[in-house]
Amino acid sequence: MPYLNAALSNSEPDQALLDKLAPVKRICLAAAVALATLILAAWFIPALGSLLPAGWDVMRAETALALILTAISLELSELRHSSRDNKVGQLVAVLVALFAAAILLEFALHISLGIDTLLPCDQGTGDQFPGRPAAQTAGGLFLLGISIGLIRAKNRIAVWTADLVAIALSLLVLVLVSGEIFSALRLFSFSTRPHTSQQTLACLVLLTVVALLRRAERGVLSIFLGRGIGATTARILGPFLLVLPILREISRARMIKTGLIPEHSATAILVSIATTLSMVLLLLLVWRINSMEMEIRILSLRDGLTGLYNLQGFTLLAEQALRIAQRSQLPVSVLFVDLDNLKQINDTLGHDTGSAFLVETANLLNETFRETDVIGRIGGDEFAVICQGSHVAMSIAAQRLHLASKTQDSEAGRRYPLSLSLGFVTADEHARQSLKELLTAADRAMYEEKRRKKLERE
Repeated sequence: MPYLNAALSNSEPDQALLDKLAPVKRICLAAAVALATLILAAWFIPALGSLLPAGWDVMRAETALALILTAISLELSELRHSSRDNKVGQLVAVLVALFAAAILLEFALHISLGIDTLLPCDQGTGDQFPGRPAAQTAGGLFLLGISIGLIRAKNRIAVWTADLVAIALSLLVLVLVSGEIFSALRLFSFSTRPHTSQQTLACLVLLTVVALLRRAERGVLSIFLGRGIGATTARILGPFLLVLPILREISRARMIKTGLIPEHSATAILVSIATTLSMVLLLLLVWRINSMEMEIRILSLRDGLTGLYNLQGFTLLAEQALRIAQRSQLPVSVLFVDLDNLKQINDTLGHDTGSAFLVETANLLNETFRETDVIGRIGGDEFAVICQGSHVAMSIAAQRLHLASKTQDSEAGRRYPLSLSLGFVTADEHARQSLKELLTAADRAMYEEKRRKKLERE
């Protein structure tokens, strides 16, 4: 039962999707390491720093080193590495978290623990705290370190803690990115730029993406990578829900800054737009759920082996076809088909061969009858067809089916023939029999033919 629950769980990540995202994680890690390594090298090699654009030195050397170590710990924590590498990766993550915690402690207590002068290249800058990262950078490194350290946690409390840390990390990075966007667009008269360099922010974003993808392999975030309706819906709506609030604030600030629209009018306009967009997203969500529900319903009405309707699907559609025929006062015919000797075929040649016989029968039925006719496998070796048509038309169709099965039997090397026993009945336009009554009558007719064939062989 635990294996069944695991197989049916919608929160289990889709392995195919994980495989597609694996290159994304590698690219993000490589980009973060390349950028941080370039900055770190520029601190030690002044000639290299002179070639870089102005402002590169806003990312401190210790920050660059911490980002590189974070990327290494993320890489070593991957499942494809050995358990020893995984432990080394977790140890590196703990060291990064301790380094960041010490920086945060310095900010909180307004003290210096000497961490900002660990690297010699930081000591000659002349600043009060030459190598110390910004508080928000230290916060991001701390959360990244904790997240990586708990990446393989299995204890429920540890898993919940890891999820909360991942959410807090996402919130922090989103605040930094939003501040950078608002500052770049000059939406406000005062500076909104966070005290984090663009290079540092880029590395934090790349590493956060990797950490969140790793966290989504287990825990509550796995719903985004699952196979179910909820996971698909979350992946569709997630980007919209992330972008819309930022766009709303940008639009509001633009409207107010121009002075053409009063603040209360700008708010009313944006609220109306947000409400309309929310309704559109709701309609898309309902449409998506309804389409998936329809797919599930169709699958539940089909026989997995033959592709025909199963008993439930045949009964549902056959009763509808019968009601339409009776309402239109048209004759309707029901054919009952039995695949002879299926038990002997299964016992002698195996169930795979028996399944092949069932599929052959289904194919013959599909070739013999029209697409508008309802064809179903209603039992282990029993099939049924309902169609609008007279007794003569059904008789001709039954003859074609017999002829097709004999043609199939002409293939060389068949130990058992594809033998079908058929029985059919027709209700005229004035009859009011139920589907059950018609199937029962067709079943009796089929057994009459089966009995007649047995007497002929004797």
